[in-house]
Amino acid sequence: MTVLTVIQSACGTLPLNRPDAIFASQEREHFELQVLANMAADHIAKDYEWQKLKGVATINGDGTTEDFNFPADYDRMLKKAELRTSRHVAALRHVTSSDQWLDMSIRQFNLVAGAWTIHGDQIHIKPAPANGEEVKYFYMSSKWALDSNATPKAAFSADNDTFRLSEKLLELCMIWKWRANKGLAYGEDFGNYEDAKEKLITADKGSRILTIGRDRLPSDAQIALPEAIVP
Repeated sequence: MTVLTVIQSACGTLPLNRPDAIFASQEREHFELQVLANMAADHIAKDYEWQKLKGVATINGDGTTEDFNFPADYDRMLKKAELRTSRHVAALRHVTSSDQWLDMSIRQFNLVAGAWTIHGDQIHIKPAPANGEEVKYFYMSSKWALDSNATPKAAFSADNDTFRLSEKLLELCMIWKWRANKGLAYGEDFGNYEDAKEKLITADKGSRILTIGRDRLPSDAQIALPEAIVP
């Protein structure tokens, strides 16, 4: 299905005429549907960490660089993001406190296994990854649409663009958002969207390992390594 067919299907529920074209049209109603389709698709993309939108970024160390740009299609980090390096078994430590990172910079000390933070729209790593060292992390892509050549893009701009996620979920999201924007009751439509989303999330997670008895370690436990401070 294309974004046009999704919009046409949504118009079967909404009190709107079925359009033959959207993005080439100059009609006000069609412009609203353009905006609504992009708004709904972006809402869905940010509503969950869909596996189709996950990407892996690779940082190649040179021994001196500590500041690195995000990938061109970067939207956000995963909620439980880790930076893994080819040099150490343990993940780099995520420093979330700006003051702590500033203190590390002023006092010029580093953790043995390394640390990272985000500011200024960049990832910063201390100490600088060694020459030949690779640092990898998962991120969520901002490109949730595809053009007619299946090239990812960050928004719908043509009638034959497609959604990388569920077209049915896009239709349901458009319906409740349209009603909400018009000041109409949308509770039932929002519930339909949430029910469909939860079913898709369950399928998106894949199979689960059945565990019998108590876990010996927490699921997010790491291998214990000394964290000495190196001047």
